[in-house]
Amino acid sequence: MFDIGFTELLVIGVVALLVIGPERLPKVARTAGHLFGRFQRYVNDVRADISREMELEELQKAGKAFKESVEQAAHGVEKGVEDAEYTMQDEVVSPIEEAAKSVGDSDPQNIREHQDSPQQEKLFDEANNEPASAPESKA
Repeated sequence: MFDIGFTELLVIGVVALLVIGPERLPKVARTAGHLFGRFQRYVNDVRADISREMELEELQKAGKAFKESVEQAAHGVEKGVEDAEYTMQDEVVSPIEEAAKSVGDSDPQNIREHQDSPQQEKLFDEANNEPASAPESKA
């Protein structure tokens, strides 16, 4: 902090002894040491506060950068979902609608309703293509 050598301290001590006197010099030296210690603690506290403020600012910048990256990733996922939806529309729903139109049924839902499920096929009797009797429950 200060560039004071031993000889300069010796000169300051001799001048202080001559000006203050031998009776009050120890008390003045103790008070000066106490004030110097208090000054050092104050400087260290200011340094620590500045350091904390700088770290807080860096953390806030990192938090903003992280938030932006998460938002970009979410936007990318939303765009991917939209692309998948459009692809499904083009590759799945459109051919079903075209098939429905070529069959003569304008509503693709009707085609889905007319398709037999595996459970319905089991209920038909293979010999005469009529619905089999419903199984009786045992009471």
